Amino acid sequence: MTRLLALTATVVLAVSLMSGCGAADDNTPGLYSLRMMVPNSPGGGYDLTARTAVRIMEDENITGRVEVFNVIGDGGAVAMARLMNEVGNDDLMMTMGLGVVGASYTFDTGVRASDATALAKLIEDPGAIVVPADSPFATVGDFVAAWRADPSAVTTGGGSAPGGPDHLFAMRLAEAVGIDPVSVDYVPYDGGGDLLAALFSDEVSVSTSSPGEFLAQIDAGQLRVLAVSSDEEVARIDAPTLRAAGIDLTFANWRGVLAPPGISASSRESMIRLLTELHDTRRWQEALVDNGWTDSFVTGADFEGFLDEQDDRVSTTLARLGLI
Repeated sequence: MTRLLALTATVVLAVSLMSGCGAADDNTPGLYSLRMMVPNSPGGGYDLTARTAVRIMEDENITGRVEVFNVIGDGGAVAMARLMNEVGNDDLMMTMGLGVVGASYTFDTGVRASDATALAKLIEDPGAIVVPADSPFATVGDFVAAWRADPSAVTTGGGSAPGGPDHLFAMRLAEAVGIDPVSVDYVPYDGGGDLLAALFSDEVSVSTSSPGEFLAQIDAGQLRVLAVSSDEEVARIDAPTLRAAGIDLTFANWRGVLAPPGISASSRESMIRLLTELHDTRRWQEALVDNGWTDSFVTGADFEGFLDEQDDRVSTTLARLGLI
């Protein structure tokens, strides 16, 4: 409450100095002070989503200058703990998604994403099987044949901890092609930036991650996509769907935005309004296409219900794998 009063006083003072008016209008562009926390390293999916959203909100005068900062560790669990400690802080938002939900179980934090303030689900993102350009796997069939022959010899990397989207995609893919998920050699990295380095240094044979995180390297011919996990082929990606390649599986990651617990109803409504204005811009719709994202915008109570469902989904899967 003290922080909220201090923030309000700062905004009122700014408006008074600029216009001689004694009260702030929360619809006034440029006066809403915000920070955006990213729960993994630069270059990952959360980072790309956050920086794309912030750049558009700033350029479209939906917000003023927004500070974006990365908090790295434990697949997003460290950032989640920080968010939960910022009770009542109404100038902070955090991008998150399935990986953060999974990390809360993997690292046994006792904190769930549903404990924070749900603002909005923004996008869904397909998984992709990605290999270096010089990989011996020319097709998804080549990869699956080698994987079946010796699962431990094909190291699979992901930019999320066990329970996160890259891990869950690898486990479900293994099941779909008749491999015991327990035998999969999955190596977690803290975001797409670290995973990219692992691919280039041959620390891992393949990645089960979002194609949007590697578009620059894919366009440059440094990485190849063997298949995507969406229902339909992804724009800008020259690769079949898993189903088109004969593997009966679809899988989607998702990303959204949380605020700390304990913020006021009016602050929550203001934050949701900002994200709704972002969603309605032409530039955000273009960003969806450019990054291969699917629009899945829901806010408030609908997003709360979705988070509860994801908690159940992740905990059930990890229990079946014997990981919790």
